[in-house]
Amino acid sequence: MRLADFYGANKDGEWRFGESEEYLRELGALDESSQFRGKQVIVSNYIQAVSNCIVTRPHYLVCCINECEEMMGYIEGAIRAPVASVEDLLSVAENLTNGDDERAKVDDSLRSQLHKIAANHGGKVPLHGRLFSQWLHYAFPRECPFPHLAGTAAARTPLQYGDNFAVSAADVDKHVAEDIVKKDLDNSTAAAAGNMQWHLSQWSEEEELLGDYSHQLRDSWFGKRLMVAGGGIAALFGLLSWASSGSTSVVRPKQVQCTTSHFV
Repeated sequence: MRLADFYGANKDGEWRFGESEEYLRELGALDESSQFRGKQVIVSNYIQAVSNCIVTRPHYLVCCINECEEMMGYIEGAIRAPVASVEDLLSVAENLTNGDDERAKVDDSLRSQLHKIAANHGGKVPLHGRLFSQWLHYAFPRECPFPHLAGTAAARTPLQYGDNFAVSAADVDKHVAEDIVKKDLDNSTAAAAGNMQWHLSQWSEEEELLGDYSHQLRDSWFGKRLMVAGGGIAALFGLLSWASSGSTSVVRPKQVQCTTSHFV
């Protein structure tokens, strides 16, 4: 949702959309990556933000249900492993639906992104990593929050943030007025470009894994490298055999004690 529309609802008397721009940024609910559409409120991040919790106590918060957790649980139950192939994940994700029975928004660009994630991890996608969570956000933008890098967003309640948590009436008027001017200046071509720019505009390649995947990812990586190494060794022995058969005398090396080698 565009920030101007967000504050436009506030101007019409909807008191709940009253977080200041700075507070939305700290909560991780503000997307500033699209130069065409301007600043936007990430709906899923906003719903999950602590500013919407109905009960706040020093030791716990009572907040909205995270609908993405149910989807992730379904994926975990279907895959039954911490990593998965692109094909398996696509077959599961494309059959998922949200609460309104809408299927995942999986297009060619999202399929390509999933292949890139797998390529960075030896052919498998870690389920509990930032990149796959990011992929789920774009597949289900209203249910799955955008996963910011650790340390770039904070979960402070309005009371903890301070008096500036609420937007002022002057700032609301300013955003609404600027949006009216922008709409007058925009043409249909720019609006279409803005829609294209939004898709994956906030995507970043930084990975953060919630667990140790070294064993699972090493098996996938090691298996492929071992096949390549085995082919190279076979070719080398073939050359040595050819060279030996072509010579009249062979100098045999002394026997040595065998040692164990490990390809890494």
